[in-house]
Amino acid sequence: MPVFQTTQLVNASLQDCWDFFSSPSNLSVITPPEMNFLITFPDPIPGMYQGLVIRYTVSPLMRIPLEWITEITQVKEYEYFVDNQLKGPFKLWHHQHFFRETPEGVEMRDIVNYELPLGKLGGLFGSRIVRKRIQGIFDFRKSVIEKRFKPKLSDLKE
Repeated sequence: MPVFQTTQLVNASLQDCWDFFSSPSNLSVITPPEMNFLITFPDPIPGMYQGLVIRYTVSPLMRIPLEWITEITQVKEYEYFVDNQLKGPFKLWHHQHFFRETPEGVEMRDIVNYELPLGKLGGLFGSRIVRKRIQGIFDFRKSVIEKRFKPKLSDLKE
């Protein structure tokens, strides 16, 4: 089963970082615009909690809209949360989000276990394309987070 991992140091307090990432409404901010991400349920969007089901449309490849449904299955405030795909383009999608305060900011680590549909055939034809697309999504997210949580002038050392 393929695993994608990434780590980013965020120039923010643990509280600010957690508040941003634990708000489902911010998913559209950190998703590339060409994916046409739109939460369709629930409305209004609540804060995150274990058992929260989020339904959205997204166009991950070739601008083809898909319904994707995920559930927040685990939450430990200020430490981690986990979402699993209930319905969507993957046979399996298990995404772990970890947060750890460091002297330099918040280390944010993501581990995504995923499996493509169609068994070996899906893996043979789609694994490189999908991995590259996942990397691109997280690269976009990284740039958004760097801009959003950029150091204040008063934080810069000369």
